[in-house]
Amino acid sequence: MGGCHSDVRGGQQAVGGGQRSAGNAVTNSNDAAHNDAVDFFFRSHGLQGLFTQVELSLSASKLLDRDITSKSDPMVVVFIKKNGALQEIGRTEVILNNLNPQWIEKVSVAFHFETVQPLIFRVYDIDTKYYNVPVKSIRLSDQDFLGEASCVLSEILTKQSRSLTLCLKDGHGGSTNLGSLTVRAEETVASRSVIELVLRCSHLDNKDVFSKSDPFLRISRVVESGGSIPICKTEVVKDNLNPVWRPLHLSMQKFGNKDNPLVIECFDFNSNGSHDLIGKLQKSMADLEKLYSEKSGANFVIPSSSRGGYEKALKGQLFVDHFVQKTQFSFLDYISSGFQLNFMVAVDFTASNGNPYTPDSLHYIDHTGRLNSYQQAIMEVGEVIQFYDADRRFPAWGFGARTSDGNVSHCFNLSEIPTQPEVEGVEGIMGAYANALHNVRLAGPTLFGQVINKAADIAAHSLFASTNKYFVLLIITDGVLTDLQETTEALVRASDLPLSILIVGVGGADFKQMEVLDADNGQRLESSTGRVATRDIVQFVSMREIHSGTTCLVEALLEELPEQFLSYMRNRDIKPIPLHIKAPHCKTKF
Repeated sequence: MGGCHSDVRGGQQAVGGGQRSAGNAVTNSNDAAHNDAVDFFFRSHGLQGLFTQVELSLSASKLLDRDITSKSDPMVVVFIKKNGALQEIGRTEVILNNLNPQWIEKVSVAFHFETVQPLIFRVYDIDTKYYNVPVKSIRLSDQDFLGEASCVLSEILTKQSRSLTLCLKDGHGGSTNLGSLTVRAEETVASRSVIELVLRCSHLDNKDVFSKSDPFLRISRVVESGGSIPICKTEVVKDNLNPVWRPLHLSMQKFGNKDNPLVIECFDFNSNGSHDLIGKLQKSMADLEKLYSEKSGANFVIPSSSRGGYEKALKGQLFVDHFVQKTQFSFLDYISSGFQLNFMVAVDFTASNGNPYTPDSLHYIDHTGRLNSYQQAIMEVGEVIQFYDADRRFPAWGFGARTSDGNVSHCFNLSEIPTQPEVEGVEGIMGAYANALHNVRLAGPTLFGQVINKAADIAAHSLFASTNKYFVLLIITDGVLTDLQETTEALVRASDLPLSILIVGVGGADFKQMEVLDADNGQRLESSTGRVATRDIVQFVSMREIHSGTTCLVEALLEELPEQFLSYMRNRDIKPIPLHIKAPHCKTKF
């Protein structure tokens, strides 16, 4: 693999300044970061003690070069060891052709002072395409391993500099001369303040001979202990000495406060990773706001080649064309102010599940009390989802069965009452499911389209009554879809509605189709007419992976839901309900 060419387009994309809630895939965002929905669930159940949320900044030096025609393209994957097993908690972005990388993306971890928390850092040379691809979807088995290091989280936090440099090893007791990794920890600053700004430059120095420079900006925050930490970089604008970059969205968590010094460097991009410095300057966010209000520019400087540490002022200038400070509300801001998550459930009754009266069936009900795969999914998922549903009344449907009228139905009420799809709580779902197994015959094929359209109709109807409702459809299934195109069409239409869809796979089937619907590859779903989904609304979870111990159920279920919820609210400029205004409490009628 070491002879593969680097992904130059991947190296030219922006990092750290995107707006994740806009409905577009931000390929370098750390999706394993702090999730307040998970924390809220655990805390409410008394399952977490006191903790401090910290962010880890990573840099490395003298990495091993695995490539032949270029340098390594490194990425760090961070794991935490729990009960003897490794759990991945985050990944950095990939840096093009660099053996001394300083990563921008941070990895978030909750520090529990009463617990020993071993961390393992593994560095990889990325040999596959990563342009416009979420880093979490990069297959580590396809990459070259560059080395690993380990420490306990408290080792970093107890250092006066909150920084620790570790030697990279091969992980098998062999070579230890694989470079070093430096980890810096900072306490996360909770803030709703976000700055949206547009930066441009004029009259930049040209660093190329046969064309113009390909400039990009890197912004770093100066820290008290000395040095700086990169917080974002813009995309590369090709062949342009007067570039305008796409809008940046920077939270106060990234830049500290408005008076904190920021180092802004302008580089000419080179595909070999040796970018030429065009110029730099130091300004605070308050200074940038002043540049915007006065419509003035700031000159770049460059270190003088002569002795004495002088800096030479350049003709090139930085301008701020747009500067707006916004309040960006969190998932919990909405939930705590009266917004409701309403859950709906659909169960697969197709014949591929096997005869429900034989023990090898996924639908077999053991009279000793042992739960089958569907019952396990309903119980385990139900514990989480009912926590966020105010009245805990769930519309519950089945699909793929021959009902009492002799016809195959792909959306029937488990309650067996045509006008009443709702049941009471998880116990109601369990009871209705067990009764349905005695009253329907498993059939097929596996079609999702009708239940998705039914859920979408309910979500659409709710818009006429209230904007403080968001719906989550849980589909539990065992296998391969027959109506992939119809399901895709339904999902694209539903992407405009207050709706997310959680698909839980049971059994040992191949769930590749579900991963396509999940759209975690950065490509949003597209209908047959060319309409692209407004946002990603699907999350797929395999019970097989959950039970194998490779992931945590609650985290798997809630991994994408808060961001999907926020993308809908922010795209429509729906704000949390002020505490002094009581939201109307009404349940959508069916």
